[in-house]
Amino acid sequence: MRKQLGEEIAILPEDYISDSDSGIFLRLVSLSVFVEARNIMTYHSVKKEPDTIKIFKTALLMGKTVSFPYCLKGGIMQARAVNSLNELKPAVLGIPAPPDTAPVIAPDDLDLVIVPALTYDLTGNRIGYGGGYYDRYLNGIRAFTVGLARERLIRRELFVEPHDIPVKCVVTEERIFAQR
Repeated sequence: MRKQLGEEIAILPEDYISDSDSGIFLRLVSLSVFVEARNIMTYHSVKKEPDTIKIFKTALLMGKTVSFPYCLKGGIMQARAVNSLNELKPAVLGIPAPPDTAPVIAPDDLDLVIVPALTYDLTGNRIGYGGGYYDRYLNGIRAFTVGLARERLIRRELFVEPHDIPVKCVVTEERIFAQR
């Protein structure tokens, strides 16, 4: 499934990427949970993932604390706050991450977590990248979780395992669904 999704993502046209990034951004920032959140964790988008850079910049302008994942050995992840994209450096799999000196934001202090995935289904289940970092991190977290996805990649239903943690809501360029 990951291989098939990778192939689908690779051929997405740039104009579609740009248009869907705009739609996803506008829908996300209009959510009351985004507007009201004080502490947000997002990820640095890479390749053709939905753009999170504009989300980061907007959240900072709104006075929010924004953190990014910092991965440790054993599949453990922390949220570490940054004030600038310049603080991020390539880390696990070349994905930009905060330095180990960045302040840790406790999971219970997060209001909103934006979760990466290759795709989601209509109930918020996701196909991630296979490391299990987010499933471990999200297990028992109280923060509202949101997945960003391109509409063309949404699946009706995904096969999930008992340890898979769905997001509470999925935002695409066309709709918001699976709100729990």
